[in-house]
Amino acid sequence: MKKETSPIVFCGAGPGDPELITVKGQRALQRADLVLYTGSLVPESALVWTAKHAERISSAAMNLDQIVATLVQAHAAGKRVVRLHTGDPSLYGAIAEQMEKLDMHAVPYTVIPGVTAAFAAAASMGIEYTVPEKSQTLILTRMAGRTPVPAAEDLALLAQHKSSMAIYLSAALADRVAEVLAEAYGPNAPCAVAYKVSHPEEKIVMTRAADLAGALRTAGIDRHALILVGPALGRRPDVDSVRSKLYDRGFSHGYRTS
Repeated sequence: MKKETSPIVFCGAGPGDPELITVKGQRALQRADLVLYTGSLVPESALVWTAKHAERISSAAMNLDQIVATLVQAHAAGKRVVRLHTGDPSLYGAIAEQMEKLDMHAVPYTVIPGVTAAFAAAASMGIEYTVPEKSQTLILTRMAGRTPVPAAEDLALLAQHKSSMAIYLSAALADRVAEVLAEAYGPNAPCAVAYKVSHPEEKIVMTRAADLAGALRTAGIDRHALILVGPALGRRPDVDSVRSKLYDRGFSHGYRTS
């Protein structure tokens, strides 16, 4: 009789704080026999939920074929396997290529979402990205570097929307990012750098678009940071003049009559 096996679980560990993993993710780690985690990004503290018997392997030095071989072999051995990614695995997690390889090996998998750094940063800063009548759009993107981006998604083109924007994986390219943001939002537009948000060493640096690169250099930040820009980072007095319709006493909807 064929040995019963569990699907590979791709799980989002959240931004760093081990308590920001989902309950479902926590339970998956508690049941796992093997946790293959992205050691360059997922902190050791995120493994606190794993069982004592579980094998923990960092994939920091592995290439795609080595990662997939580890997953396939463990699955064939009947182990419960968690592939632990930082934040949410669907965002810059490179999970699609892993899934394609697993499909070739007829290995089943499932995905548990996680909290991405942009939302942990908003929580830490006490901001709302969707400011009524100022911005109803949040763009999650990155600057083109060693890894290119499609021409239509060049940062300068996206910045023309002047919406709320969270720029990942771009702290090392701060000079170019600053140039683009200063041009699109204006040199005095408020910006924030969220470094290792939710980690014990979290640091939030407030600056303006024109000073962004210098602020990162002064803070010694060139990685593990998110760059934020947009109406949500402005001062609050003008926000008070525009309220959401959701709780407006004069606005009727299916659950409330004005």
